[in-house]
Amino acid sequence: MTYIVTDACVKCKFMDCVEVCPVDCFYEGENFLVIAPDECIDCGVCEPECPVDAIVPDTEDEPDGKWLQINAEYAKTWPNITVKGTPPADREQYERETGKYEKYFSPKPGKGS
Repeated sequence: MTYIVTDACVKCKFMDCVEVCPVDCFYEGENFLVIAPDECIDCGVCEPECPVDAIVPDTEDEPDGKWLQINAEYAKTWPNITVKGTPPADREQYERETGKYEKYFSPKPGKGS
């Protein structure tokens, strides 16, 4: 099992999870974070840190493994992030919106740390 970042992170990107990860397995996109499945040690400390419940075990992924695949793909190309950055100023207006990946996701990398 590994943990994965899901739709709720898009355009919110609070980054509280980054600070607690003991193995630095988060990678930053322009408006989304992902977890590198091959690096995650399944400790679960990141899950309760997310204020929008965007982090779940891969056992709670969609039946087709959509989020595991997205996390694995972008962890290969986006920069590693180990320090909490500044979340988007407008994040609160997107906190409880659903279907954000299809509407707002950007494949562009973030700045990393």
